[in-house]
Amino acid sequence: MQSPADRQDRHEYPAHWEADVVLRDGGTARIRPITVDDADRLVSFYEQVSDESKYYRFFAPYPRLSAKDVHRFTHHDFVDRVGLAATIGGEFIATVRYDRIGADGLPASAPADEAEVAFLVQDAHQGRGVASALLEHIAAVARERGIRRFAAEVLPANTKMIKVFTDAGYTQKRSFEDGVVRLEFDLEPTDRSLAVQRAREQRAEARSVRRLLAPGSVAVVGVGRAPGGVGRSVLGNIRDAGHPGRLYAVNKAFPEDLKEVDGVPAYRSVRDIEGPVDLAVVAVPAEHVPAVVSECGEHGVQGLVVLSAGYAESGPEGRERQRALVQLARAYGMRIIGPNAFGVINTAPDVLLNASLAPEMPRPGRIGLFTQSGAIGIALLSRLHRRGGGVTGVTGVSTFVSAGNRADVSGNDVLQYWYDDAETDVVLMYLESIGNPRKFTRLARRTAAAKPLVVVQGVGSAPQGHAVRATRLPHATVSALLRQAGVIRVDTITELVDAGLLLARQPLPAGPRVAIVGNSESLGVLTYDRCLAEGLRPSPPLDLTTGATAQDFHRALSRALADETCDAVVVTAIPAIGEGSPGDAELAEALRSAAAAVPGKPVLVVHVELGGLAEALSAAASTSPQALAKAPGVEGDAHPFHPADRLPTTAAAPPESPESPVDPTPEGADSRLIPAYPAAERAVRALAEAVKYGQWRREAADPGRVPEYDDIDEKGAADLIGGLLERGQGLTVGQADTCELLEKYGIHVRRALAAPTPDAAAEAARTLGYPVALKATAPHLRHRADLGGVRLDLADEEQLRRAYAELTELFGQPEELRPVVQGMAPRGVDTVVRAVIDPAAGAVLSFGLAGAASQLLGDMAHRLIPVTDREATSLVRSIRTAPLLFGWRGSTPVDTPALEELLLRVSRLVDDHPEVVAVTLEPVVVAQHGVSVLGATLRLAPPPARDDLGPRTLPAY
Repeated sequence: MQSPADRQDRHEYPAHWEADVVLRDGGTARIRPITVDDADRLVSFYEQVSDESKYYRFFAPYPRLSAKDVHRFTHHDFVDRVGLAATIGGEFIATVRYDRIGADGLPASAPADEAEVAFLVQDAHQGRGVASALLEHIAAVARERGIRRFAAEVLPANTKMIKVFTDAGYTQKRSFEDGVVRLEFDLEPTDRSLAVQRAREQRAEARSVRRLLAPGSVAVVGVGRAPGGVGRSVLGNIRDAGHPGRLYAVNKAFPEDLKEVDGVPAYRSVRDIEGPVDLAVVAVPAEHVPAVVSECGEHGVQGLVVLSAGYAESGPEGRERQRALVQLARAYGMRIIGPNAFGVINTAPDVLLNASLAPEMPRPGRIGLFTQSGAIGIALLSRLHRRGGGVTGVTGVSTFVSAGNRADVSGNDVLQYWYDDAETDVVLMYLESIGNPRKFTRLARRTAAAKPLVVVQGVGSAPQGHAVRATRLPHATVSALLRQAGVIRVDTITELVDAGLLLARQPLPAGPRVAIVGNSESLGVLTYDRCLAEGLRPSPPLDLTTGATAQDFHRALSRALADETCDAVVVTAIPAIGEGSPGDAELAEALRSAAAAVPGKPVLVVHVELGGLAEALSAAASTSPQALAKAPGVEGDAHPFHPADRLPTTAAAPPESPESPVDPTPEGADSRLIPAYPAAERAVRALAEAVKYGQWRREAADPGRVPEYDDIDEKGAADLIGGLLERGQGLTVGQADTCELLEKYGIHVRRALAAPTPDAAAEAARTLGYPVALKATAPHLRHRADLGGVRLDLADEEQLRRAYAELTELFGQPEELRPVVQGMAPRGVDTVVRAVIDPAAGAVLSFGLAGAASQLLGDMAHRLIPVTDREATSLVRSIRTAPLLFGWRGSTPVDTPALEELLLRVSRLVDDHPEVVAVTLEPVVVAQHGVSVLGATLRLAPPPARDDLGPRTLPAY
């Protein structure tokens, strides 16, 4: 008879445990279960481990593994014995295993819930965070298999491994006996363990992007022998930008005696390059890319920018080619921007990288820019480059990423980089699709708390090259959830740049109160009207008349900024003719000096045909770049005032010609850059977004808390859910079980008794007590009081039987109507509460009034789960019909605190139990005192094996 260790696997190979992870230094590795086919890999791995590491693992000299060891470490049942390996290039770099044990410390099976865990990391890869990543994944596997606690024995000298365990953030117990440190820790995630995991994820993903954006050496693969072509153009762009690192031109078709191309060392293969290569820019036909990727991986290249097209954007065959590309690159520990990418740019003076198809380096600045589409990238770079004819660094770029099909590196990764990038103050993103909205909203919330994040989100279906999970939520709902996360959500690239221009150097307004001063009454009134339309609170415009001098503007702006009832100022200006009219430079100086005296309030300018002013400021700052070609269909751009100290007193010089050298003034030279806009609606829209963002920032400083309720029975609910799921893979729970499960979270559903006959209805009413309601619950009549399927306030049996007869006469037989009898609830406002697990956005809590308000008008508000007490309060007040809850037109206000508690309890239920994929409470009657839940439906499904709350992992391919 075979022992348990000799049996074949008791479970099929758990492919869902496979994952690609980003390590601490930004490289990648693959984590997967160890199988019987890994014997040779295990032996080879062990031979490369130092004697010291072997001693730490086995507590004794252990020079080689015996055949019995190899068998034991490669044969697992994937339940009581599990081994995972981290691999690069298909070879092991680290292993971890657990063995389930009983209370006596001997091998055991379920229901034993403890396991011993042990790691071994190849010395060359120690310090890269491999063990920490493996611990996250083996802990998730163990929880899936019913293990709740790990035990590990470590030699005191093995401080690195002790640190892996103690830094993980789990609740643990430590003891010392017989010269060995014994660590025991619960695997239930804690706030600290989750925070540790998120921090490690951010550092690792940020470094992986930094390796792509700040390489020390670059090879362009696919450089043509003749001028022109993508590869040759990118090579020239990198060289002309002044990149200080080593640059190499690569093409397998180069003659063997060719040494240079355009002054750059030339090679036939990346393998031939003697020094290290940090980044490879790939511009070869798609069919040749795999060979290039293999060469790069073998040479130790850290990352790839793949400009080549012919991937997922070209159809199913291209999608398979893209999947293979990502798998091959990750096997070598490399990350990819692309394929079908426009490229990357970094304007930092110690990097100066233009590995893109943009013919010129954009101006250095403080804006991080991400696009998926190359065409949108061109339009945005062109627009930022042209701001006021290239007036000022306010619109300059710190880094630019155009990710193309974003098969690997996505907007989420770049957000991780920008979060703590000291060179980036504002983030602008054009997202045609969001591959992982749940993670994006989490990262956006954290980023927006530190710096503004402005996003244009695509409305239609995702581009063909983007593999994204479909959301069931309307576009407006996803937009609302993004705003909840602090995202400044705009609709066009014009608004994207307008908002970025304001946020890059102006302070956030403290509130919505706006002062308007200017020399045009009509333009001031137009600005006033737009402020009202955007929800701002403008003061009546101050008209300085067309005869206003620069000193008049200075005095008016100074008074407005000094007014405590003013949070922001919009200056409107039109050209004036006459001897006393201010020149452009004179007016700029007047506004600059007034704004500088009160630096805590934002100032914007709405101007009409004042191009000369922008040119004057441009000449003063000596920052006019060469103009890029204007993108088709792009509107005229806003101009930024650059209030530099050395403003001219004479007319402006004309813009520099394309041949003129550019003297780029650093953006940090002056912290007060006043943006100017050619239209009032554009300025006011940007200001309104800044006001809303400022309010969000203030509220984000105190987001509230997720309350604890003593009467919640989380374990009882988990047991009930487990029993229900044993009946099937996904099910709509019956009414009795729904009520029982909700009751465990303190949510009482008012009892309803089936009434298949008039006599049964009468018996139900006697049980519940009069008055009662008689309701048809057939799908076409449910929650449709307007159709007459509900009879209320039935005071006695006679009224009940008469109502029963009327229902059956109107709508059909009882078996069609499914009538129920329910006790009457106190009068109040009918509402609906829903929670759903969206495959893309995650867990979402929704609220609205029942009936036409939510069904016809879509008046629903949404929040991401878990919801805090402050968010529950704002959720109730976010719907347009909220006044009905607060005494509209003399009605009695209802018990909104009780409603908010109900919302919080539903949020806790869904957050605690991911198996609960949908909950609907309808109607919920909110009375003057208390709430009554009259109907509830609930759906369960097995929880996902991996989600954003699980261990760190890259998107699967």
